[in-house]
Amino acid sequence: MLDRLAGFVVRRRLAVLVVGLLLAVVGGVASTTLFDKLTAGGFDDPKSESSRAITALDKRFGQGLPNLTLLVTSKGRVDDPSVTAAGTELTRKLGEEPGVANVSSYWTTGKAPQLRGKSGHKALIMGTVTGDDTTSQKRVAELADRYEGSRGGLEVKFGGYTKFQRELLEQGQKDATTGETVAIPITLVALVFIFGSAVAAALPLAVALVAMMLTMGLTWILASVTTVGSLAASVVTLLGLGLAIDYSLLMVSRYREELRSGLAPPEAIRAMLTSAGRTVTFSALTVAVSSLAMAWFPLQAVRSMGYAGALTALLSGASSLIVLPALLALLGDRIEKGRVFRRRRGVSQTAARSVENGFWHRLATTVMRRPVPIVTIVTGFLLLLGAPFLGINLGMPDERVMPASSSARQVADTVRAEFDSSEQNALQVVAPEGGSDRAAVGAYAKRLSRLPHVAAVRTATGAYAEGRQAAPPDQRYARFASGDAVYFSVVPETASADDADRLVGEIRSQKAPFEALVGGAAATNHDAAAALEKWLPYALGTVLLTMLVLLFLVTGSVMLPFLALVLSALSLTATFGALVWVFQDGHLAGLFGDFTPTGNIAATIPVMLFGLAFGLAMDYQVFLLSRMREEYELTGSPTAAVAQGLERTGRIVTAAAVAISVVFLAFTVSGISLVKAYGVGLPLAVLMDATLIRGAVLPAAMRLGGRATWWAPAPLRRLHSRYGLREEPSAPAPRRDGDRALTG
Repeated sequence: MLDRLAGFVVRRRLAVLVVGLLLAVVGGVASTTLFDKLTAGGFDDPKSESSRAITALDKRFGQGLPNLTLLVTSKGRVDDPSVTAAGTELTRKLGEEPGVANVSSYWTTGKAPQLRGKSGHKALIMGTVTGDDTTSQKRVAELADRYEGSRGGLEVKFGGYTKFQRELLEQGQKDATTGETVAIPITLVALVFIFGSAVAAALPLAVALVAMMLTMGLTWILASVTTVGSLAASVVTLLGLGLAIDYSLLMVSRYREELRSGLAPPEAIRAMLTSAGRTVTFSALTVAVSSLAMAWFPLQAVRSMGYAGALTALLSGASSLIVLPALLALLGDRIEKGRVFRRRRGVSQTAARSVENGFWHRLATTVMRRPVPIVTIVTGFLLLLGAPFLGINLGMPDERVMPASSSARQVADTVRAEFDSSEQNALQVVAPEGGSDRAAVGAYAKRLSRLPHVAAVRTATGAYAEGRQAAPPDQRYARFASGDAVYFSVVPETASADDADRLVGEIRSQKAPFEALVGGAAATNHDAAAALEKWLPYALGTVLLTMLVLLFLVTGSVMLPFLALVLSALSLTATFGALVWVFQDGHLAGLFGDFTPTGNIAATIPVMLFGLAFGLAMDYQVFLLSRMREEYELTGSPTAAVAQGLERTGRIVTAAAVAISVVFLAFTVSGISLVKAYGVGLPLAVLMDATLIRGAVLPAAMRLGGRATWWAPAPLRRLHSRYGLREEPSAPAPRRDGDRALTG
């Protein structure tokens, strides 16, 4: 198939380039409105109890969870008559706005103390912006434009969950642009050093831009038919840039190698596609499968990044297999134009230098002489780096993932510091039916009020069961009921997220006289973390099983797929340990810009990082193992296959790892700490795999395995012979007159 593709692309190179360019332009134009279709939500499980509680609250009572908080600051005290009048008027006007419900404030609730700051100069206005995520985020932006700033002697600042979502979306768009601006020029410089030629260096970037625009266009289509999270755009931008450069770098290097062997450009393209093209195909499938495994998780933010990662991998691979060969067919020998470094003279066309004298060959030989101590030392070092992961404390993202300049972040920080924010963390207990027995409802509320972490159980009109002493039911409670449906709020004793999370479990463990649904921010986070934990084995199983099959098709071995999976997991262990050490514990936090260590790691980070980083780590295993398989079939020696395969791939894999790491490091310029974590974690995973794993652990492990490393039973050997994916070395071609050595 790849051989036929090579013939088609060489013959129709201009048509291929024109079609590719037109599709990229269409995708680029569509992407200009992509962020209008994205949403910043998706960190909840839509089928969870907390989501059903929100639905019941809206359906039976017309109530929504508070998602809008206005921080009002005055020069005078909030109890002064003039401030009270201004605050009351502001509350009234906001409550009359379309799409805004349940507006209340310090001044309209009988001066509730939990809505008044400790200094006496700050107060809160609470409300609900109705509609789905997209509608409410647009509406809160309109409201902020109208009300934020100075109004009648009051200084107003917008916060709350919907404002946080809106700013997350806007920051993501800004970060995507900044990431491209930082990554592209630095990567171009790195590629010039790698190839030594400006033309050769420009090719991977050209392919990357085509792949990115195509993926943005398809993401636009996807966002038109389903919900896609805003973080998907960062995945498309930087993962697309990184993968396309990675694949193109491998392909261009193989093309130049075939030219050095004496092949004419058309034959070199065919040889490139039937060898390196197979590896790129497999690598793209590897990343796509790892990304799609995230579709098991019900959280839309995680799913979106999975879809985006799969699309990005497949289109980056397709662009490298179609657009790049067309460019090479158009350029031919001119790929060496614009040389920055002088060519080295006196180098043989067929052998630039003896393989045995290469750095990577010598390294592999040294490692294989002492495999046991080297495996022990390096594995111990990686496990030591991963040790902090044992102390991981998972949470869910809140406003603290945003930079200090974020309005939602500033309001949330002020509320935590100056208000009794436990009231803001209240849980909603909703009984959609069965609440007509007021005595049973009262007894249940009384039990909840006596739970260890409960400060009060309230109705909308005041106290129903305060602290440990339950007030008897009275007629006020009827205003908090609709037919046989009832609901009330359970206020935790502290603002601690851990206490609120424990309280969710404590309430749900209580026997209720009716179906009681627990909702609220803490319940949503609790259910989201539970969903991640529930579906993680399915995602892991999908990735591992698929990887075993695909790695067998590459290696033809039973043992090597398991070895590759173990080694990739080992490199990820070190990566996760570093993330906990930096982003949870706060060590070296200043190196990565403006972010606040919160004492936990967002539960979505390890899940999404595994999906992306595992596929990338497997990339380099594939590059190396496929070339080792080729050498093993030529020499029949397991040690020679390791040493020569490592030597022939060493320089290019190292270059690819450096190039893609430079791209991923651009994630660290993001203002969102979630994205910064990917900017640290992905390069770590790639570099660990491309250095310690590839240079030390893999050669040592394969030396210990010997020929058994390549063993497979007869039925599987026949299966691999028929369906296996292997690099096929090109047949030697006569040297062309006037050819000169082409060296990087």
